[in-house]
Amino acid sequence: MKLINQNYGKAGVRILKVLRNGAKHSVKEMDVQVMLQGDFEVSYTKGDNRLVVATDSMKNTINVLAKQNLGRETEAFGILLGRHFLKTYRHVSQVEITLTEHCWDRIHVRGKPHPHSFVEKISAKPTANVVTTRKETVVESGIEDLLIMKTTGSGFEKFLRDEFTTLPETRERIFATKLKATWQYRRHPKSHTATNVMILDAMLMVFAKNYSPSVQATLYEMGKAALNIAPEISKVSIAMPNKHCMLVNLAPFGLENKNELFVPTDEPHGQIEATISR
Repeated sequence: MKLINQNYGKAGVRILKVLRNGAKHSVKEMDVQVMLQGDFEVSYTKGDNRLVVATDSMKNTINVLAKQNLGRETEAFGILLGRHFLKTYRHVSQVEITLTEHCWDRIHVRGKPHPHSFVEKISAKPTANVVTTRKETVVESGIEDLLIMKTTGSGFEKFLRDEFTTLPETRERIFATKLKATWQYRRHPKSHTATNVMILDAMLMVFAKNYSPSVQATLYEMGKAALNIAPEISKVSIAMPNKHCMLVNLAPFGLENKNELFVPTDEPHGQIEATISR
């Protein structure tokens, strides 16, 4: 028997750091996962643990380095973690760090943002993935679970029809999706955080303004917008499940439904994915 692939690490390490600037505080909360590749084969095949880095040690490393170094830039912390594990353990060849952020907004009191009280922002989560080897560091940033919708400016026509096709063509429908997108950096920007905001804004502008003949076409235009706005990135991967909103049939009640009343559905849904590069 031959072991053809192996990696291991620590997942679900939750950290929350309060960044203090006098009386004004900010919150940085995220889930961190560390996965190591390297000279660990004998731990699988012979039960030899002499080179195994305990996953509890990985958790402690994350906590200590977060105390010492974690600031506003998620990607910078991922790069730091990857380089630390490579420097500390010579038998490690690759480190993959996955970071998923949980966001908070300030509570407003009498119209003013409170300095140290917060409310959950949105269900969407900024993400970062950092893969570090002894030759290079590859950084991907992104967003997941971002629910977006437009109530007009979307249709679906002239698609292939066969004996099992029942879907009617339309030039007027609701377009709702839970966006997941990641973009890979080919060089480090001045600020990952600011560039990520700029990329997402560019994609959402396309979603909002352009007529959508299909999810596929809109996905491609959003990817192009991201690449055009940020020369620092090399490619964009996007997944857009089509969250169907079905028109309610009110004819039995003598009422006409002019694209006003719908039933939102989660399943089954269309799943559209693509990667756009330069």
